[in-house]
Amino acid sequence: MTLRNPAATRGRRTRLMILAVLAVACAALVAIALPASDLTQRHSGSGVFGFEIDPSDQGGPGQLLGTRARPSLGGSGHVPDGTTVFDDDVPAVGNLDPDLLAALREAADDAADDHVGFHVNSGWRSAAYQQQLLNEAVSQYGSMEEASRWVATPETSAHVSGDAIDLGPPESAEWLADHGDDYGLCQIYRNEPWHFELRTEAADDGCPEMYDDPTQDPRMQQ
Repeated sequence: MTLRNPAATRGRRTRLMILAVLAVACAALVAIALPASDLTQRHSGSGVFGFEIDPSDQGGPGQLLGTRARPSLGGSGHVPDGTTVFDDDVPAVGNLDPDLLAALREAADDAADDHVGFHVNSGWRSAAYQQQLLNEAVSQYGSMEEASRWVATPETSAHVSGDAIDLGPPESAEWLADHGDDYGLCQIYRNEPWHFELRTEAADDGCPEMYDDPTQDPRMQQ
């Protein structure tokens, strides 16, 4: 049997504890010294237009880096089948502008009297989801110029700001095209008869003249 020196054992334990504390302190100093820009560069990606989108936002609000996102329910904006304008728990609906949503619900109640139901094909979208749709459109149509006739950039999209909704089926869009100005709801683009936005003056003055497609919309030129 080997006899141990209690004093020597305590000394070794003390030295080990000191080394452990020093290691933790060094790690903390390295983390503090690392520039925040390095972290951003390591964890960000670039979209078609070169601005950076945080990949962690693919399933979240998806804000553009350096901008303030509106408070939201989270999510990307993907719409489950059967979603209506009354489904507050779906981020694509719940994150819409409150005035737009109120007008849509009033119109939906009246349309139901005509046996027409409003289904949401698209509403609010995260910036990351909008960028994904734009990338897919470029691949589908073969050029940014043609894709821009159908999909806006995250910076200019009324969906990202929560100010637009795409309705289905076709009879609901047709009903709202006929009655929408009573609620301040207007079609904006001739090539997108499902796309509606709030124009409060429409109740008195009627809906404004539609653009042939989004490329004619001055908001898309920002």
